[in-house]
Amino acid sequence: MTHVEPQARPVRTRIHWAWLVAAAAFITLIGAAGFRAVPSVLIDPLHDEFGWSRATISAAVSINLVLFGLISPFAAALMDRLGMRRVVAGALVLVAAGSGLTVFMTASWQLLLCWGVLVGVGTGSMSMAFVATVTGRWFVKHHGLVSGILTAAGATGQLVFLPLVAALATAHGWRTPALVVAAAALAVVPLVLALLRDYPKDVGTTAYGATPEDVTETGPVTGSSAARAIRALTAAARTRTFWLLAGGFAICGASTNGLVGTHFVTAAHDHGMPHTTAASLLALIGIFDVAGTIFSGWLTDRVDPRLLLGAYYTLRGLSLMILPSLFAPETEPSMWVFILFYGLDWIATVPPTVALCRNRFGMSGPVVFGWVFASHQVGAAIAAVGAGAIRDTQGSYDMAWYFAGGLCVIAALLSLAIRPIREAITAETRS
Repeated sequence: MTHVEPQARPVRTRIHWAWLVAAAAFITLIGAAGFRAVPSVLIDPLHDEFGWSRATISAAVSINLVLFGLISPFAAALMDRLGMRRVVAGALVLVAAGSGLTVFMTASWQLLLCWGVLVGVGTGSMSMAFVATVTGRWFVKHHGLVSGILTAAGATGQLVFLPLVAALATAHGWRTPALVVAAAALAVVPLVLALLRDYPKDVGTTAYGATPEDVTETGPVTGSSAARAIRALTAAARTRTFWLLAGGFAICGASTNGLVGTHFVTAAHDHGMPHTTAASLLALIGIFDVAGTIFSGWLTDRVDPRLLLGAYYTLRGLSLMILPSLFAPETEPSMWVFILFYGLDWIATVPPTVALCRNRFGMSGPVVFGWVFASHQVGAAIAAVGAGAIRDTQGSYDMAWYFAGGLCVIAALLSLAIRPIREAITAETRS
């Protein structure tokens, strides 16, 4: 007499659920990144149609960038309470609403509300803290590599949408790409509901590569998510490591999303380059960033993250300082070199920063990283407004590039000042 076992482990022999969750998160981040491609291309069209100053338009981008960061730790805590699926699905709906409603704008405050508040809250709920939550819950093995892959999803979204946004804006006006982005965000919602799972135990498994000693998940957290986020900040703020990471990451945001991501297309156009060409170059940065960020994740599993951050910030600062001399009506070979070099470094800083938060702050690592990422977005917001103001007053972005390059050198020094893991634990135990 034979006995058939109904649950004989056939699922684990094919594909681990962690990879399905990672795939859903990757596509979600691509959809969210669609909006990130819009502002840098539409600054000039909005200025031409409504007569709003570049500083005003940049202010909307700044609100978005600030909320993109400040919502992050609260979203990470909310994911612990309500689950990733609910939070991410709701966030995608907010992104779609914010982008779609811009077609009805008649005043600048509506731009601030749609681009700034609605999309800022939506994208902030799917920012890098979401990456830290997914990797922290679902991966023990290849944690750094997966962090790099998911981080690269933002650049992939830029790559997919930026040339399309520029072409649609040139051919049909700025409203068409705004609607396309809204539709793309809504299209991702069914995938999130189908594949994204909150904890490995929800599907009867453990985190990828986990041993019995690694299984420490507790399931949904009760209590106020906002209070938990504040408690994590209060505890982290007592450590030297937190402030060094936050300071360096604020400069990271200023030198990427705030400056290059927002103003590169307009700055290139100031030198006679067509918008579509400049947007394609910015998208090309996204191509190289995918490779650079994944490679950075691989390195993070093998090299001291502090040393990686020091190298990344130093090289980025040098590249920004030479950028003003590279702009021209045509794409010269030197600009291609910058695109390659800067693209590889664009957000390569994220995997080592996630790793440092995880190593230093344990189970609170994703929430603490949310606060570190908030500093990233505050830096980006300041740079977005500041660079726009520099362009309005001086007629050139040159000073903005030089200033950002100098700040990157400071970020490298802050990163290298972080204590090695054993020294940090000893110092914090004594305090």
